[in-house]
Amino acid sequence: MRSLALGLFCLLCCNAVRLDRRRPRPSAAKRQNETAVQTRAGENPCKAVPLDFVFVIDSSRSIRPHDYEKVKTFIMNLLQFLEIGPDATRVGLLQYGSVVQPEFSLNTYTNNVEVEQAVRSMKHLATGTMTGLAIQYTMETAFTEEEGARPANLHIPRIAMIVTDGRPQDTVEEVAAQARQAGIQIFAIGVGRVDMNILKAIGSEPHSEHVHLVASFSQIETLVSVFQSKLCGGSEMCAVVDHQCHHICVSSPASYRCKCWEGFTLNPDGKTCKEIDHCADGTHGCEQDFMNTEDSCVCKCRKGYTLRPDGKTCKKTDHCVDGKHGCEQDSMSTEESCVCKCRMGYTLRPDGKTCQSLDLCQTVGHGCEHQCVSTTDSYICRCFEGFLLAEDGKSCRKPECGDGVMDLVFVIDGSKSLGPANFELIKQFVNNIVDTMDISKTGTHVGLLQFSTKVRTEFTLGQYTTAEDIKQAVRRMQYMGRGSMTGSALRHMFESSFSVKEGARPNTPRVGIVFTDGRSQDDVSEWANKAKNSGVTVYALGVGKAIEQELREIASEPAEKHLYYAEHIEKMGEIAKKLKSRICDDKLSSQKACQCENVIMFQNQVTETLKNLEQNDILF
Repeated sequence: MRSLALGLFCLLCCNAVRLDRRRPRPSAAKRQNETAVQTRAGENPCKAVPLDFVFVIDSSRSIRPHDYEKVKTFIMNLLQFLEIGPDATRVGLLQYGSVVQPEFSLNTYTNNVEVEQAVRSMKHLATGTMTGLAIQYTMETAFTEEEGARPANLHIPRIAMIVTDGRPQDTVEEVAAQARQAGIQIFAIGVGRVDMNILKAIGSEPHSEHVHLVASFSQIETLVSVFQSKLCGGSEMCAVVDHQCHHICVSSPASYRCKCWEGFTLNPDGKTCKEIDHCADGTHGCEQDFMNTEDSCVCKCRKGYTLRPDGKTCKKTDHCVDGKHGCEQDSMSTEESCVCKCRMGYTLRPDGKTCQSLDLCQTVGHGCEHQCVSTTDSYICRCFEGFLLAEDGKSCRKPECGDGVMDLVFVIDGSKSLGPANFELIKQFVNNIVDTMDISKTGTHVGLLQFSTKVRTEFTLGQYTTAEDIKQAVRRMQYMGRGSMTGSALRHMFESSFSVKEGARPNTPRVGIVFTDGRSQDDVSEWANKAKNSGVTVYALGVGKAIEQELREIASEPAEKHLYYAEHIEKMGEIAKKLKSRICDDKLSSQKACQCENVIMFQNQVTETLKNLEQNDILF
């Protein structure tokens, strides 16, 4: 009996177990929904600020139906973090394919239950992917006050969350930028093989907060916890993240954004700022310079100019207009000040205001005996023609040979044995002789030859008519520094230097002064004799290794009056004194002899004429 009772009990237990197994258990999804319902039944755990929130859902044909359901579940899970109501968060939703289909607007529903029911009722469009068109609708329609968006002056954040799984069939960059510029904060969520660059072109900065990509729709649920922290808020995002904003960080319920100070604009990186260049467009119209300020582009003028009342053109600053410059003659406005100027023929004195005549001869006691000539910053004395300036630089004197006129040719040795330093001494010697002459058009004329291996005419008899011009030409002479062809030089003097072509004058005494410092490399006697026989008085000057026999062959007779020698060139000064005296004496005696011969010739002509008249019985 006990065994029967035990068997019956076991049978009842087995049936109970079997019945329990046949009773259906709630699915995991159902349990999750029950949990969600329990959470919604209680108080919303979020402390989010009010938002205007629009979901923008890709409903293209590439999304399979069961993946479409996962998107709807993702939306409903996010809704649990939002407190929906007219004065709380308002939610709108649109889906798009080839066209945009608004499901409900921001002012359609006023609580979470209504919104969730509307999400569950959505139907898959299964058409194209016009993401740019959907963004444009969101900006132009979904966030208008007619569709339930609150006025901008209330500063209610406007958030758009875009979920897409593929490449859009239209462009998104420009319209997304316009939407962000209009104040819409965009979250871009990509699923599968979405180009990250397209997501970044859609989403707001910083991309690390606003752009998300998951591998499949099964993983989209992993973003729920991410957006929970964003949507629930409870803390200032700028305080808890490394925002790297250059100027200002502005927290929002789901993220943050960077702002710039007034006068600056945000760079494309969404973090750094650059100054707004109001002058960059080139429409400022400034005549000269311009400067960018915080709120405009202002015109500026360069130094020495001032801005006219039109704020664009410039006029030259006249520093002299007040008449306080104190200038004796003229004045001129410069970039910085008013400066005094003097009229032509005057120069400004050190006081910077008064003027003095450039002709100092008119303003100072010059003391010149004959003429005063003004120079750039001084003056010099000059003498009338036929006079020489005395050593005091003021008085004038008759030249030592002032009563005589001649054609004088210097024949100067420029051979290598002389050397450059001694050549300079010879040039001084020549100018010393020139100083004793009455050099003028009607007075003495001077020419000069330099010889070495070749002969070079430095200047001819007819080239210069003033002592100063001749002396400057002598100073300009360049040393030849080669051989010593004295004979060739004498030939050139005879054939060319005393020719009419080179300025020699008829009935004018001709004098040659030949200087040498050594033996000639050619014969000197032939051309020296021809020159002397033609009436040229030749003086021979030798120094150092000059050969006495050659000097005698060159010089006119008597040799003691026409030959001069010095052992060292430094004694050329003594030779110069003797030579000057001798030349003058010779000139005067030559001219007196010439005068006597003319008288005798005249007397003879008169006697012969009288005889002829007498023979012809014309007289008596």
